[in-house]
Amino acid sequence: MRSSAKFSAAAVAAALALTTLTACGDSGASGGKDGKVKIMVGGLDKVIYLPAMLTQRLGYFKEEGLDVQLLTEPAGVQATTSLVAGDVQGVVGFYDHTLDLQVKGKQVESVVQLAQAPGEVEVVSNKAADEVKSPKDFKGKKLGVTGLGSSTDFLTKYLAVDSGVKTSEFTPVAVGAGQTFISALKQGSIQGGMTTDPTVAQIVDQKIGKVLIDMRTPEGSRKALGGLYPSSSLYMNTDWVNGHKETVQKLANAFVKTLTWMSSHSAEDIAAKMPGDYAQGGAKLYTEAIKSTLPMFTKDGVMPADGPATVERVLKAFNPNLKNATVDLGKTYTTEFVKKAAR
Repeated sequence: MRSSAKFSAAAVAAALALTTLTACGDSGASGGKDGKVKIMVGGLDKVIYLPAMLTQRLGYFKEEGLDVQLLTEPAGVQATTSLVAGDVQGVVGFYDHTLDLQVKGKQVESVVQLAQAPGEVEVVSNKAADEVKSPKDFKGKKLGVTGLGSSTDFLTKYLAVDSGVKTSEFTPVAVGAGQTFISALKQGSIQGGMTTDPTVAQIVDQKIGKVLIDMRTPEGSRKALGGLYPSSSLYMNTDWVNGHKETVQKLANAFVKTLTWMSSHSAEDIAAKMPGDYAQGGAKLYTEAIKSTLPMFTKDGVMPADGPATVERVLKAFNPNLKNATVDLGKTYTTEFVKKAAR
């Protein structure tokens, strides 16, 4: 959408609700035949989910004999819905959804942990910068998130509650990412919000907002959340994983190859491999966005040892579904496949 288009919270929410899935005809249960796998990504052009498209561009899926179709949704919560509905076999999205789903009776697990920090940034518009200087100032504000129930929504609520602001005292607004987020910020329908690169880089470059809280690095994650926060991952229904171990191993092999490649190449090298239309703010700005976000990624796909406990603590701070629930963290992820891939 053009940045001049008018956005209301209702219009954006409707746009998100009406997003259609492309080519999702067969069910998730029937996937995996002949190496065919559908993976839904919570925003293919987001730098935090960059390993998905990069793996395809590097040819690593094909090297493993896989025919992977990458699909995209504007927010991780929609991607999760696609997985639960059986439209896709996997999701590249935030690990925290595996905990949320477990208490709702759905068993989903991360099979490749792509990141150890959220990669998210809380930005504030220049117009509101004087009145929003920390999460303590969220009270009474409208704050953008990709979608209600998304990981940006989760993290925004945690930052608020951790600073003494109740979740009922501010309004999360579903504005997606990219141009829809930027337009909402420009027009004042939100005073700030949580988003990722390359959106962050464009906001700063256009001088319409500034960074309030930066969680693109392990250090930033520890400062804001009290520990490493495993985020971007490939997660799948546990039953499907157990029934298709050979295919899952091939997926893990491909993703771990990509993470290894990323750890030994520059942001410029990575940007050059990505689709040209991902660099909406220009090649230079896109490269800078990748460089800022690179520290969040793991090098081997292995879940950080203390990560799941941090995620559980963060979610229980505000989520009534999890607050008094017992979560079996050991069932929310597996390192079986990535450890074999490393060997």
